[in-house]
Amino acid sequence: MLYSICRSLLRVIYAVLYRFEASGLENIPATGPVVLCSNHISLLDPTTVGTKVNRKVHYMAKAELFKVPLFGPFIRELGAFPVKRGGVSKEAIRSAIALLQEGGVMGIFPEGTRNAATGMGKKGAAMIAMRSQATVIPVAIIGDYRLFRKMQIRYGQPIDLTAIINEDSSTDVLERITDAIMDNIREMVKKG
Repeated sequence: MLYSICRSLLRVIYAVLYRFEASGLENIPATGPVVLCSNHISLLDPTTVGTKVNRKVHYMAKAELFKVPLFGPFIRELGAFPVKRGGVSKEAIRSAIALLQEGGVMGIFPEGTRNAATGMGKKGAAMIAMRSQATVIPVAIIGDYRLFRKMQIRYGQPIDLTAIINEDSSTDVLERITDAIMDNIREMVKKG
């Protein structure tokens, strides 16, 4: 309930402040596990990725945030779960995989830190998607969060993990999946 209320409010706020437009929402399956892999340019990105999606999107968040009175329970209710600083903990990975195996949706920023989709992706998103057998949707946030300037978000075609896994290559499968995710994101950002 709280998630739906916040999402509705954010849709209005984003439409007014950023003239926000979304495309490719039809690429997100209505059911089943989904990993939304996006570029990461701002602290606002988690809300940006989930605002237009009609399913609840979950994220990992720094464990310290859950210790803040009122804020910790609030973000937990919105679908966040803790991850220890300095890397993704085994517990956070298990939580992510369990969430996806239950048919949930998770938002991940493969670069790990804010960047303009020019950085290297880390293998965590690929590993979580592969272990949970989730559909991977590349996502591109296009714009710079300037007030009253148009921003876009694009949800790309699902990435065919089976084809990547079955490739005859000496390159690590997680690396190939990560490269495919990042290449798709970069291409959508480039097209603007």
